[in-house]
Amino acid sequence: MAVEARRDPERSKGAIRRIAEELGVHPEALRTWVKKAEIDAGARPGTTSQDAERIRQLEKEVRELRRANAILRSASAFFAAELDRPSR
Repeated sequence: MAVEARRDPERSKGAIRRIAEELGVHPEALRTWVKKAEIDAGARPGTTSQDAERIRQLEKEVRELRRANAILRSASAFFAAELDRPSR
């Protein structure tokens, strides 16, 4: 509804505000939703919702792997120090 209203030159002025009032939402919320819909449809440049979710998942995985690597590095250093100690 809002996307079509924005495309129509006769209805575009104040379309977001009018439609937001009809729906009972804040105009900025509607504007954000329209922008996301246009990006997801390929009508506007930007990162799609699907890509953004995948990026979040990959960033989480990277954090977990870095933490695991740090633990393994610490364990490796600990055991290397144990092996270098003279036995009694």
